[in-house]
Amino acid sequence: MDSLVSTDWLARELDAEDLVVLDASLHLPGTGRNAQDEFRSAHIPGARFFDLAKLVDDTSDVPQALPRPEQLTAALAACGADCNSRIVFYDDSPVKTAARAWFLCRAHGLEDVSILDGGIAKWKFEDRLVESGETNAQPKDHFDLQAPERIRLKQDMLSNIKSEVAQVVDARDPGRFSGTTEDTVHGQPTGHIPGSCNLPFATLFNHDGTYKSIDELRQALSDAGIMPDKPVITTCGSGVTACVLLFALHLTGRDDTALYDGSWLDWGSDPDTPKATVDA
Repeated sequence: MDSLVSTDWLARELDAEDLVVLDASLHLPGTGRNAQDEFRSAHIPGARFFDLAKLVDDTSDVPQALPRPEQLTAALAACGADCNSRIVFYDDSPVKTAARAWFLCRAHGLEDVSILDGGIAKWKFEDRLVESGETNAQPKDHFDLQAPERIRLKQDMLSNIKSEVAQVVDARDPGRFSGTTEDTVHGQPTGHIPGSCNLPFATLFNHDGTYKSIDELRQALSDAGIMPDKPVITTCGSGVTACVLLFALHLTGRDDTALYDGSWLDWGSDPDTPKATVDA
């Protein structure tokens, strides 16, 4: 199964016994949208709701930290998935939260995981069948996942400022990255980690919400100053849209990548971390 699958492909595969389709929609506070209510209103036939909002390690000091392996296992098993399943995530979120769900699985060692290109919006636009109401999956037995890999923490980022071993790429909009606008999402000081470059996640999509072509993604990465022979650490506001960058890099053949867990929510809330702006 490809990492990015089309609506045509999903329509053909929808009845396969090993396929699990999960709605990983999550909306920012203040939008007035409830992802679970929207799922009940309309979802791809047979899909289950994957509650990303609950998949946070609340024992960690890192804000919005990746879930512990047993948390992710429990969530997947409750949705009828296990390590032998082919899992397709989709969303209906402006911040493309299916990429976060994809990375959670990949970081914990699951390989057969994909994203539906264009999400449910494209599915609906093509007038494909949707269902409403709750879905009851047959839960799977518990299975083991590895501890998450390709994760970086604040101390790693501080060390990287000096060593410059990895490139740091920020997925936020130019205003928050540059420090010229307020952070109305998380209420943090704006700016960026010194030495990082900016590639707003929204620029990686076509108008219909599908990912741009591989050549266009490679060009966007190059235009942002991302070198092909140097590892990449992605960051954003809280660790969600940074996963869009990780997925785009993956599509271009790059997995020498990592996520700054907690991202700017972690960095910006610490008065002792250095913060750069366009004029600094």
